[in-house]
Amino acid sequence: AINAGQQRLGVLVCGTGIGMAISANKVLGIRAAQAHDTYSAERARKSNDAQILSIGARVIGAELAKSIVKSFLESEFEAARSGAKVERINAIERDGHQ
Repeated sequence: AINAGQQRLGVLVCGTGIGMAISANKVLGIRAAQAHDTYSAERARKSNDAQILSIGARVIGAELAKSIVKSFLESEFEAARSGAKVERINAIERDGHQ
């Protein structure tokens, strides 16, 4: 849905958040980040333009999960500061590891 332009952001939940993040990052054009705190969720958006947040239901409580999701959804990518870095990530994906 994100690659098709139907959605801008997404949230995935599994036991630890690790497997979902790894799986999502296998999809061309997707940047997924695992976060267990609000700061990491915020930085995932601001510094890395992550479109997907992955969280672990077995490792964080419900209230913290809500706060993490809120931080992720309310943060915006800082293109002026981090655009070149994200473009390098995109180039690796596009051109392969060389």
